[in-house]
Amino acid sequence: MKLIIGLGNPGPEYANTRHNIGFMVLDNYLNADTKPWQNKFLAQIKEQTVAQEKVIFVKPQTFMNLSGSSVAKIVNFYKISPEDILVIQDDLDLPLGHYRLKCHSSSGGHNGIKSIIECLNTTDFARLKIGVSKNNLIATKDYVLGKFTSSELEAITSNYDTYNAIINDFINGYNINNLMNKYNGQG
Repeated sequence: MKLIIGLGNPGPEYANTRHNIGFMVLDNYLNADTKPWQNKFLAQIKEQTVAQEKVIFVKPQTFMNLSGSSVAKIVNFYKISPEDILVIQDDLDLPLGHYRLKCHSSSGGHNGIKSIIECLNTTDFARLKIGVSKNNLIATKDYVLGKFTSSELEAITSNYDTYNAIINDFINGYNINNLMNKYNGQG
């Protein structure tokens, strides 16, 4: 069983904001799935079988800084091992649209990741960090909660195929070290 978590904030006012890139990537990945999201464990959840692997897709609805409480409920209920978890997050330190796979690392100042680490008491889960760049002229909170411009959105959506390939490879059993070797350095 795999758990794929897209981080973001609930509500239409946060749609297409930099902090919601995890939600956006999951929505794109699941765009052919017409089943509605289920509300449970303080999250929106979709369960699917992909390549004979049960996969739980999650968009926590607790707001970013409390994402760990939702994730912990799901992990505990389904008894999911940390190595079977992939979290998709925004990253201010990567150029727009670029990505980096990580595992066994600190939150890097990302409050959603910090919450997950605290609630799971481990850093042993995979992370797909997607660059949203940064603007030192705007307060970080305002910047990450700001909406993508159309050109920024295009830079993100042009990499959806790669993000989807990473998710597929994770589901198909690539361990995080193999994924990092395959994808890091490409984007």
